[in-house]
Amino acid sequence: MAEEYDLVVLGGGTGGYVAAIRASQLGMKVAVVEKGELGGTCLHRGCIPSKSLLRSAEVYKQTKNAFEFGVQANNVTLDFNRVQERKNSIINTLHKGVQALMKKGKIDVFHGFGRILGPSIFSPLPGTISIEYANGDENTMIVPKFVLIATGSSPRSLPGLEIDGSMIMSSDEALQMESLPESIIIIGGGVIGIEWASMLADFGVAVTVIEYTDQILPTEDADVAKEVEKQLKRKGVTFVKGAKVLPETVKKDASVTIEAEVAGSNQVFTADKLLVSVGRQANTTNIGLENTDIVMEKGFIQTSPFYQTKESHIYAIGDVIGGMQLAHVASHEGIVAVEHMAGKQPHRLNYDNIPACIYSSPEAASVGLTEKQAKEKGYDIKVGKFPFKAIGKALVYGESDGFVKIIMNKENEDLLGVHMVGPHVTDMISEAGLAKVLDATPWEIAQTVHPHPTLSEVMGEAALAVDGLQIHG
Repeated sequence: MAEEYDLVVLGGGTGGYVAAIRASQLGMKVAVVEKGELGGTCLHRGCIPSKSLLRSAEVYKQTKNAFEFGVQANNVTLDFNRVQERKNSIINTLHKGVQALMKKGKIDVFHGFGRILGPSIFSPLPGTISIEYANGDENTMIVPKFVLIATGSSPRSLPGLEIDGSMIMSSDEALQMESLPESIIIIGGGVIGIEWASMLADFGVAVTVIEYTDQILPTEDADVAKEVEKQLKRKGVTFVKGAKVLPETVKKDASVTIEAEVAGSNQVFTADKLLVSVGRQANTTNIGLENTDIVMEKGFIQTSPFYQTKESHIYAIGDVIGGMQLAHVASHEGIVAVEHMAGKQPHRLNYDNIPACIYSSPEAASVGLTEKQAKEKGYDIKVGKFPFKAIGKALVYGESDGFVKIIMNKENEDLLGVHMVGPHVTDMISEAGLAKVLDATPWEIAQTVHPHPTLSEVMGEAALAVDGLQIHG
């Protein structure tokens, strides 16, 4: 007889395991089905490993420039094997932590591939989960009251430009490189492409970024994108914007060559390796959606604001539903979904209040509307902008480029958006996120006493700058 559960979560990534923990807290009997390792993409192939490499790149760059701080560090070298070992050690530590959380919550974990079955002898509704095992063991059947699809996403490629894992890579393969190339072409100037460009440039790799649009980081505020591009150019990164890559022209020999159409003519680009970074696609293949009435649109599962699919007992969260495709978003979506299952009447997520971060050097972070978006929505806006150059702690820290930009609705002084680029802004954006949640005005941010000397002072000054009242600028 198939075992019964209150909830079965398909996918043990950040969204899935957090949802499972919350369900356990609410007294549900929970199972997680994961074909790989608990923690999913974020822990094993995304957020954590890439940030570990970025940190190593930052330390390497800073150590080479230690003389600026009066520190002599001669003959600085990079041991990339040790860089990778450190990354793997961090992953292993966090993986053990997630496993411990599953045991603490008495959550059953099935290490196999889960597929949703249609109505059967086990249930009159679609939703029975068949678990297939890589070793060929007999399938396990489990019957849940609720199903949560949290299967995440995978790197997208360009038609005709096949990933070979060696010379042509996605971010998955790039994280496993045993040695650094001398040069690399990165197709795509979005968040992932820019983080890799920054990291590899700091490691000493010659980087060329080819971006289809006329702005790198197309979803970010234009001022932030310009500042990031300016600082990365100083590192030696070459940017080619408004370029259409021609996959059929790729050639592989000792190096990789590809052409792109730029301003009406073809240009040839050559490097040791090529990294394709053109977004991510939902992992929905073969998970049994065809056995349900679940609706797909543009490759993503469609849900209600509480993440119910058209099958009311089946929910979906995270990258499979599109949207912001961020780990912290998936986690909160999972909590909302589980609380909705339990009849707790959770608050709907307001995506305008969710911060997004870019961990390049310089870092960038944002919450709410860009200046362009605010104008397109018809708001009459006021903008306050304040540079890190006027902040003492930024000068002490040795990174004084960048700024904070605050966008306000002139009509009622509502905070519409905050955009940052500069040192440690991925940590500082939380203040702006809290301000958005509490519906604070720039005046209220300015009234908050920011300690001196800290980088956070830039927030108070930018808030004052909305009305031209900044003190140090």
